[in-house]
Amino acid sequence: MDSILPEAPSREQAPHARAHSARHMTWLSIALGFSGVVAIALAFTQTWWKFILYAPQYPHGLRLEILLSGLSGDVHEIGMLNHYIGMSHLEDAAPLERHYAALGVALVVLFGLGSLVVGGKRFGWLAALPALLFPLGFLADSFGWLYRFGHHLDPHAPVRVPGFTPQMFGNGQIGQFMTFAEPGFGFWLAVFGALAVVAGVALHRHEAK
Repeated sequence: MDSILPEAPSREQAPHARAHSARHMTWLSIALGFSGVVAIALAFTQTWWKFILYAPQYPHGLRLEILLSGLSGDVHEIGMLNHYIGMSHLEDAAPLERHYAALGVALVVLFGLGSLVVGGKRFGWLAALPALLFPLGFLADSFGWLYRFGHHLDPHAPVRVPGFTPQMFGNGQIGQFMTFAEPGFGFWLAVFGALAVVAGVALHRHEAK
């Protein structure tokens, strides 16, 4: 009676199958890492954070968008309102970060490309680390500037308000203004890019073992 069990791969087939699988793993790790690097590069051109301020005199809201290179939206109008409570000009926020943003992104991209080369070695994680720290660093830096702007108010301003930190997520309130904040497309691109680079390195190291 013939056996219905599948035949075990021969000695010649097993190495061939392993080599074929290894090639697939290699291309997948490269594709993940490269897509992550492209996403991080594209993030530079996109909005990283969005703020909307609502008040009775602004029923449709005032919008502020933060990019790595600067601000867009109703910057002038919001700046005038901030003046009444003694906040610094929005343009004064993160001058060094904005000045070196393009260089910083370029370095993260170079390290990400480097992770494609050394991903299977001990240095793979170090090469992927800048991509992972990129969005996290933006969050920490942005929170620091929001805290600084909300707690270093001009004591001679026309309107006195207690120190505050604007909400970075969801709804909040500043005086008579209701606020809403959320991450923009650029931030999510950077998060995807970081995860893709890390996943590519992890896959490469698994293949190397």
